[in-house]
Amino acid sequence: MFSSMHAHSVQELHFCQKESLNAVVALHNLRLGPALGGCRFIEYSSEQDAIEDAMRLAKGMTYKAALARVPHGGGKAVIMKPQGEFDREHLFKLFGQFVETLGGRYISAMDSGTQVSDMDVMRAQTTFVSSSSNIGDPSPSTAYGMLLGVECAVRFKMNQSLSGVTVAIQGLGHVGFALADHLHKAGCKLIVCDVDEQKTQLAQQLFNAKVVSVDDIYSQVCDVYSPCGLGGAINAETVGKLNCKIIAGCANNQLAQDELALTLHDMGILYAPDYVINSGGLVFASSCFRGMGHKEIEREIHKLKDTLNKIFVLSKQKNAPCNFIANEMAEQILYGSNQHRDWIQEAV
Repeated sequence: MFSSMHAHSVQELHFCQKESLNAVVALHNLRLGPALGGCRFIEYSSEQDAIEDAMRLAKGMTYKAALARVPHGGGKAVIMKPQGEFDREHLFKLFGQFVETLGGRYISAMDSGTQVSDMDVMRAQTTFVSSSSNIGDPSPSTAYGMLLGVECAVRFKMNQSLSGVTVAIQGLGHVGFALADHLHKAGCKLIVCDVDEQKTQLAQQLFNAKVVSVDDIYSQVCDVYSPCGLGGAINAETVGKLNCKIIAGCANNQLAQDELALTLHDMGILYAPDYVINSGGLVFASSCFRGMGHKEIEREIHKLKDTLNKIFVLSKQKNAPCNFIANEMAEQILYGSNQHRDWIQEAV
């Protein structure tokens, strides 16, 4: 366990087993403030898979918070979804009580498998929760930030607006579907896939999207490939199938291994680091938790375009993969280590 924590640089792991609740909270780094990160509620094939997922996601949240310049550290919660029937409200009541015992070291929010009503149940047990009804769903802010990020990437790589650009969206969840709506209104041509046939049919009706299977989405000829499902979409098996100029999606941990960024760089594909381009939801949750207004939040979300552009420029200047650049920028903010190059400090 400690070896695994060391590999992910995770400072703390908190576990709770009570009645139907099997939960883990990973706190990666609290240097910038209390950890803020979503609560994931999905089925896992093993306990170790759930723990690994929490730790890897927590690290991404630390880097996301650093580059978004919000006063929070990185954390993530995972609740293993029970098999068969269960009392959802009671389960999230138990988890809210667990979050309260952490004394504010972790602030929970929505993530894959959770919804506003779950956050409301938790909020009755603890004040350390965002995304509840009194704050709102962060998904629209994530999708809006994604639109800004895709626009920035297209402008940098293709020197044009979004009009006429072909985007292949993998996954039509809360953010993926909202992103499809934004891109359609911006004049993009859409290719979509999802395991839920109703969602793809709706996208076809509303956005005139081309629907393909989940296995065929990787090889679609497109300008932008947008992974918006679960992590690991870009792996050793799928990377060779890609037929795009840009990767810009909202999924966390899109690269199964960080080293794949070098493969994408060598292929001439511009990769927008996931924890930068999908940071709109974090900015929203953090800002609302701190009592900021709508206009202030929108200004903060717009800053991700500047961060992405700096990453793209440095990647081109130094002939280095974008996520290598982003990681070093985040680590400079977090640690100020002398091992990082002067150009990183200038960039941030």
